[in-house]
Amino acid sequence: MATAPAATERTRSGAALLAVLMPAMLVTVIASDMVNLMLPAIGAQFGASEAELAWVVTGFLLMFAIGIPFYGRISDRVSLRRLFAFALLVYAAGSLLCALAPNLPLLVAGRAITGAGAAAVPVLAIVAVTRLMPVDKRGTGIGAVSAAAGIGTAAGPAVGGGIGQLLGWPALFWLMLAASLALLPAAVRVLPGGVPARGGRFDLLGGALLGLGAGLALFAITQGQTAGFDAPRSWGSLAAAAVAFALFAWRTVGVANPFVPPALFANRVFRGSVATAFLAMAVNLGALVFVPVLIVDVNGLTPGEGALVMIPAGAAVAALSPLVGRLTDRHGARPLLLAGLAVMALSALFLSTFADGGSAVPAAAGVLALSIGFIFVMTPLISAAAGSLRADEIGVGLGVLQGAQFLGAGAGPAVFGVLVAAALQGGSGAVNPLHSGGDGAAYSNAFLAMAAVSALALALASRMRPEGGSR
Repeated sequence: MATAPAATERTRSGAALLAVLMPAMLVTVIASDMVNLMLPAIGAQFGASEAELAWVVTGFLLMFAIGIPFYGRISDRVSLRRLFAFALLVYAAGSLLCALAPNLPLLVAGRAITGAGAAAVPVLAIVAVTRLMPVDKRGTGIGAVSAAAGIGTAAGPAVGGGIGQLLGWPALFWLMLAASLALLPAAVRVLPGGVPARGGRFDLLGGALLGLGAGLALFAITQGQTAGFDAPRSWGSLAAAAVAFALFAWRTVGVANPFVPPALFANRVFRGSVATAFLAMAVNLGALVFVPVLIVDVNGLTPGEGALVMIPAGAAVAALSPLVGRLTDRHGARPLLLAGLAVMALSALFLSTFADGGSAVPAAAGVLALSIGFIFVMTPLISAAAGSLRADEIGVGLGVLQGAQFLGAGAGPAVFGVLVAAALQGGSGAVNPLHSGGDGAAYSNAFLAMAAVSALALALASRMRPEGGSR
């Protein structure tokens, strides 16, 4: 049982808690892709190739993928205050190294360290909301944190491009350093210092295998996007990831204190939440990547105009997340979750049918509706998963859930990108019989696949027991 009384922890101010968690989420999400638009400038300064520059992004993402389940598991044994402070210090150290980096290898090393610190924030933020806010306010808290993540996703490229162009790319990392150090005293003051669950060992080797599998899978995805999935480093990394995951599963059932308790996956709500989160995130990121590409390549807009088309979707995520959280508290997770997945499926079908006309309006409307559907999925899904876990399972369970979500974000664009590339190469027509007949048949097929994946997620979610049911 928990060593720190839950009632004592939950007397802390929810507003003060969110005042720390929301900017922390905002900063770390911005950091993930703020350098994308500055890669040419970095390459020019260091004389680096595109393949070498890709590690500025990949290094961050790999450490992020590996770190998420570890922070979740450790949060069941270490106080949130200590763990969050440690993560902010690691993030600050990585940002400082990036800002001062005299060459590309040190910049990549700094990005990896930054990713190792940033990985803590999403999972610890949800763990903190789950443990410290009353049950009837949990959805509101998750919605507020999700709103910050949505704002960060939309703002990352703009912040990176604007500040980087005005002050130079090192200024981005000085800004992140200042933000993380400013958050540190507030986090120490607001987060509890008590250990949340009984101590004891857990299987570090099992955790290493899980992290290795996640990192190799993400590396395979990133390499597949650049070199193709038939490249040895792509399929070889994917095969190695499968071996690591198989060894992790074997290890999990064979040790006394496994890194991830097998009982978690006997929990129907949790099991369904992990699968649904992976699929929904794959569809959401797939749409966010390929709608702008379609608008530029097929509909003839400029990249700047394509970015403007995406603004309503980002604004909707930020504006609606707190509302969805309150609705989750009031009406429960299941009806919102199922409605959100249905909206995602219909929106993807709409994109498949109408998005490649001469006007960008249908594409903008489709991605806006899909993003709204996604918000109605993730906040209730996280709330339902957290509500189905015991107190000593929350950290590891939410770490696994967010790890699946992150891998879905990487897998979606890669898999749908393969479909687009294959259709463009083969010159095949649209599979959707309702397709408007424009030049974007390849993208129509990808959006149709997104609709099918959303429908699969809906079928899985419909089998989850209502909130409040036991395992």
